Amino acid sequence: MSQSQSTTARNSPSRVLLASLVGTTIEFFDFYIYATAAVLVFPKLFFPASDPTSATLQSLATFAIAFFARPIGSALFGHFGDRIGRKATLVAALLTMGGSTVVIGLLPTYESIGVLAPALLALCRFGQGLGLGGEWGGAVLLATENAPPGKRAWYGMFPQLGAPLGFLCSGGIFLLLSETLSDAQFFSYGWRIPFVASSVLVIFGLYVRLQITETPVFQQALDRHERVRVPMLAVLRDHPRELVLGTLVAVATFVLFYLMTVFALSWGTSALGYARPTFLMIQLFAILFFAATIPLSAKLADRYGRRFSLIWISAAIVIYGLGFGALFGGGDKGVVLALTVGLALMGLTYGPLGTILSELFPTSVRYTGSSLTFNLAGIVGASLAPYIATSLATHYGLSSVGYYLSGAALLTLVALLLTRETKDEDLAKLE
Repeated sequence: MSQSQSTTARNSPSRVLLASLVGTTIEFFDFYIYATAAVLVFPKLFFPASDPTSATLQSLATFAIAFFARPIGSALFGHFGDRIGRKATLVAALLTMGGSTVVIGLLPTYESIGVLAPALLALCRFGQGLGLGGEWGGAVLLATENAPPGKRAWYGMFPQLGAPLGFLCSGGIFLLLSETLSDAQFFSYGWRIPFVASSVLVIFGLYVRLQITETPVFQQALDRHERVRVPMLAVLRDHPRELVLGTLVAVATFVLFYLMTVFALSWGTSALGYARPTFLMIQLFAILFFAATIPLSAKLADRYGRRFSLIWISAAIVIYGLGFGALFGGGDKGVVLALTVGLALMGLTYGPLGTILSELFPTSVRYTGSSLTFNLAGIVGASLAPYIATSLATHYGLSSVGYYLSGAALLTLVALLLTRETKDEDLAKLE
């Protein structure tokens, strides 16, 4: 394609939004089926069964591996995303994530190959994290760099919708399997179905991604010869403040989500005595509020500003954390209310997050910078959140888990107060 052709080529809004949404939905579906299996399946099949508590903690530790792989994915895919383009990099990220997920569904268990089973599981989990580390940032840029004036947060929330949609699909399929298969069938082969079936979704996602053209903002940067040789070094050298503040801005979001999903599922089906299908139903109901508040938060961010909206939402998360223990330990109604309010707050903080992180960096390093902040926040806020929360709840009670969340939200609140408002900035002119 000649330069004039590439400059004039434009993606239709529907194609852009579908491509950004479908990819993150698939990626988060893959990510969440691992999270669900890490609680329900892997402790029994991939680790020694002599100590169930130890097996669960080891399984949650493999869950954390992906969060440490994600910054590596940010650097790897971000480099090519800022050097070659958003489109090709997004395709590669989707293949990496999807391939790792399918292989998990084919792995032999501990009973078959011993300690090699958890080692291979950990390797595949690393591949999942690597792919997601490159996926999220590219999907957000695909949306925001194609957005018309005044609608960047609205466009930027479409890839964010992939999170609740992916969770609904993953939780729904595990619920269906739990209802239609016996425990013996589920642990024999049923748990493998979501992992292997994700290959169909990946093929569809690749088809959609291959239909799009490069974003106009990135093409303009290419035409002005603004590419940097090593985007990662440029981010660390020229934008350390944005990197640190962006990471802290996203910390509360990660802590909140993984307390509402992984920790809640583990604690609810063990300490609180809920049956697996029952608790999955409660979570799926609460996830609807997560999905519903994402568009609302995007509207607020476009009208009042990203920083202003997120400051008030983070303050609300601090207050929610202080009452989390009383809610979550308060019987059936308390559990439903705790998850519903928590995931509604999650949607409010998650909707504008991709937009504000992408707007902190110039085009030449935007893929790397936004991906790196998001995934470093994943290490700080999510990688060990289920593990920490389980330990806190076991030794100090559920209220301590809420205080942990409130502390994370305070960190985010301070970072937001130190961050500039980006609502009216021109993406093509950021330096």
